[in-house]
Amino acid sequence: MSQATLAVGEVSQRQAQPLLIASDDLLDINVFDVPQFSRQYRVTPNGFIALPLLQDPIEAVGRTPVQLSQAIAERLRAAGLVNNPQVTVEVKESRMHSVAVGGAVKKPQIYPIFGRTTLLDVLAQAEGLSEDAGTTATISRGEVAVRIMAQQHGDQSPAATPVPTVTVDLKRLMETSDPSLNYEVFPGDRVTVQRAGIIYVVGAVNRPGGFPLTDNVEEMTVLKAIALAQDLKSTAIRNKAVIIRKNPQAPEGREEIPVELKRVLAGRAPDIAMLPNDILFVPDSMGKKALRRAAEAAIQVTTGVIIWRR
Repeated sequence: MSQATLAVGEVSQRQAQPLLIASDDLLDINVFDVPQFSRQYRVTPNGFIALPLLQDPIEAVGRTPVQLSQAIAERLRAAGLVNNPQVTVEVKESRMHSVAVGGAVKKPQIYPIFGRTTLLDVLAQAEGLSEDAGTTATISRGEVAVRIMAQQHGDQSPAATPVPTVTVDLKRLMETSDPSLNYEVFPGDRVTVQRAGIIYVVGAVNRPGGFPLTDNVEEMTVLKAIALAQDLKSTAIRNKAVIIRKNPQAPEGREEIPVELKRVLAGRAPDIAMLPNDILFVPDSMGKKALRRAAEAAIQVTTGVIIWRR
């Protein structure tokens, strides 16, 4: 999967985006020439601020400081408290202006964001995808996103607005640059890049290691796995190969599936399908170790095995 579209330049284009207010932010609100309204306000956990003499609180979460200043001015004017209010809002403290990026990225961590940004922007901040990245990412929406979407739908009850986790086809996004897949990401969201399934080929092969499944629907078979491992060594014991597969119902949580490798290679036996995390172990005729011990070693070595990209 190409990562060329994860241009750092896209981040700089977004840096001027306006800040969005979040719960628990500390706001410095100034109403010109009206000191009784001019002070600091803490946004409540449910996203509102309460100004003196106003009957109802004002929703703050999901708005920019300019939008909130306009909303305050309108409320003061409508209540007959100030004829021509001039209001400024500044965020003094914020604990929520960040997005968590995790999964198969090079630098998973929490990154600060202060306005609207996009999925490609935050992936660029995380320095792109890691070698074992799959083809999908999920965006788990936070409170700011919920409120913004509620406002877009005219819903006065944000808590009742369903905001499902968004699943994004990264392969399609990066190959086509489809803007409809480059979703907006808001403060408080979490982005997780799913890891690709990996199969392992170890033992008497020329290129042992792990091989990511580049497409979740791609069928991996024994013959394809051997081809990725650049064929068998001349010392391979072809009638003793096994697939070691996780199986909670089996003893020790795994099972061993015999592979008639000689017959498979000759086309006289079915090419067995392999599943993510399967280990194809091909024993070597050299040495005196028992095959069972070698198979156990194959299971242990996968934790530190090289992951090859195709």
